[in-house]
Amino acid sequence: MRSYFRLCLITLIAVYILILVGGIVRATGSGMGCPDWPKCFGKWVPPTSVSDLPADYKEIYSSIRERKNQRFAKYLHAIGFSETANQILAEESIKEERDFNPTKTLIEYINRLVGVIVGFLIFAVFVRSIKFWKWDRWIVIVAFITLILVVVQGWFGSIVVSTNLTPWTITLHMMLAMLIVFLLVFLVERSKGDSFGFKSAFSQLWLIACIVVLLIQIVLGTQLREAIDQIANTLSRNVWIDNVGGHFFIHRSFSWVVLILHVGLIFKLMQTQYSKAFSLVLILLILGTILTGTGMAYFGVPPFLQPVHLLLATVTFGVQVYLLFQLNRKVKTVGEI
Repeated sequence: MRSYFRLCLITLIAVYILILVGGIVRATGSGMGCPDWPKCFGKWVPPTSVSDLPADYKEIYSSIRERKNQRFAKYLHAIGFSETANQILAEESIKEERDFNPTKTLIEYINRLVGVIVGFLIFAVFVRSIKFWKWDRWIVIVAFITLILVVVQGWFGSIVVSTNLTPWTITLHMMLAMLIVFLLVFLVERSKGDSFGFKSAFSQLWLIACIVVLLIQIVLGTQLREAIDQIANTLSRNVWIDNVGGHFFIHRSFSWVVLILHVGLIFKLMQTQYSKAFSLVLILLILGTILTGTGMAYFGVPPFLQPVHLLLATVTFGVQVYLLFQLNRKVKTVGEI
């Protein structure tokens, strides 16, 4: 179980690295650096120059993405999302192909390589979990669900590309990533074996409230980024915040709710006997998230702050979920037996 714990922890760290790289992709506008999926310009190793591509590459890959969107629209019609399907098919901007940029292609390609590594790690997490079926079936079940979600996430990543980064697809892609983090944190906590043992002294409802408001804030932040994407090609960075309408005001205002609840959470944690480390970690994570968000608001959304801001928020979520699972430990794991 100890080696399985290390594997789960390494996989969780790899997922966070993928989130960081994904943030860099968004910050640099490299999401369409590879216009197809899983290959990049039809190759496993991407081109480094536009001379490596056919003269009509824009028409070729725009046509490929349009055919994929037509198939996706059929799925949406089948499950009752006909309006969304029609919007995807009617939106002309989705069909636009961007000029080849070797730097953006490389960034997106690295993002995909990290995604492949994460996929193999999660597959290993599932395979290694099977041996624990007799002792703790939840480990096997959650590992299997995580594997399925990673496959779905990979497929949906191709939809994000084929729809030319349609806003709602990015938000859903992010939420799937958070669900994968949630499940991996469960596996890390479950395989670790120990627990704090101060359940009666701590308000779990307060912790759950903090997790919920943080998730809402992450969604609001993703939607703010989507609004910025709509104006990023026509306006300079220093005026982005002034031109995104109410998205920034809502995200900034809701941050006070996040801050107040987390101050209360940290205060409650510091009253317990076993959680000084958690208190310090949460303080640093919340302060880091707020400071990077403030830096983006007042300094023209510097590209280097965007992925750091996202990473700090998602790590905060993982720490909170780990604490919640520790407080709800009801059965012994193999490591305790």
